[in-house]
Amino acid sequence: HVQTMYEEAYNGYLRDREKGNGTLITFHSTFQCCGKESSEQVQPTCPKELLGHKNCINEIETTISVKLQLIGIVGIGIAGFTILGMIFSMVLCCAIRNSRDVI
Repeated sequence: HVQTMYEEAYNGYLRDREKGNGTLITFHSTFQCCGKESSEQVQPTCPKELLGHKNCINEIETTISVKLQLIGIVGIGIAGFTILGMIFSMVLCCAIRNSRDVI
């Protein structure tokens, strides 16, 4: 979806260069890239500190895949802690119930 948004902003800028495009500038500064196949058509929207050409479609794909792996790892960790908490509370509940029967 992010790649589609970038392509729409890219094509919109190519249709009307006079208007400018804040979305395209934001994409370029966030992902530190410029353009798709070449950066010549969208050079005014590229970051000044960027040297050379970096394909934004590839950069978006790489960044999102790395972030999705990180989110997955964190989600699995949280699920593990939740399951351990449920097991602990169940053991504690059974221990309290068993101690009442003794008294």
